[in-house]
Amino acid sequence: MKEFDINSIYLATEGEGVHVGTPQVFIRFQGCHIGCLNCDSKDTWEFDIKKIKEEDLIAQIKKESLDYKIKRFSITGGDPLHPKLVPQVEFVINHLKNLFSDCFINIEASGSRIVHDLFLKLDFISFDFKTPSTGVKTPVENVIKMLLSFSQKCQIKSVVENRDDMDAVFESYQIVCRELKLEKLPWCITPSYNTHEKFPQKRFQNILEWNYSLGIPFRVIGQQHKWIFGPDLKQV
Repeated sequence: MKEFDINSIYLATEGEGVHVGTPQVFIRFQGCHIGCLNCDSKDTWEFDIKKIKEEDLIAQIKKESLDYKIKRFSITGGDPLHPKLVPQVEFVINHLKNLFSDCFINIEASGSRIVHDLFLKLDFISFDFKTPSTGVKTPVENVIKMLLSFSQKCQIKSVVENRDDMDAVFESYQIVCRELKLEKLPWCITPSYNTHEKFPQKRFQNILEWNYSLGIPFRVIGQQHKWIFGPDLKQV
């Protein structure tokens, strides 16, 4: 019997990115070595502390999808593309695709690696480009490779805390545009809304203004679930 490193499986409404407002089942894997300073899911970092058996995984997915009435799924973490977790993620994707052909599966990718064969099986990839405030650097070459292969089913997404973050994202945006000879990219800015923080209204206003001043290169989309439930509540 297979075992899976799963933090949680739950039904919720997508709170960020281009699919904001869409109900889906989140399958959150356990384990991450990336170490973003502003991560709001640090409980998912440690490996090998939360495991479930294959039959329990399938039963939980069935339950949370309301007996598969919900056919949209988001694979997240942790880092679901860590080499240790990729075979488990592939099992989940194959299981869902075998159940029904019309399901929609998204993955939340950290930006640290591209798993081409796995991405081919997915319906959408949300690909992070890390900003300076995260303490993690995403190679701009990864964004270029991502868009060369999967531009029709992905978004690039960056969490912006301050002007340094915004400038870093815009600089990389320009590099990618030049390299791919494009005028526009599917790039979303997520204003940060950190745990234990009051709603950062001024930050949101600043980011909108900065986007205007840069020529409106980005789509700015806040984290709806944090507006509704606050920044600390999980699985919502």
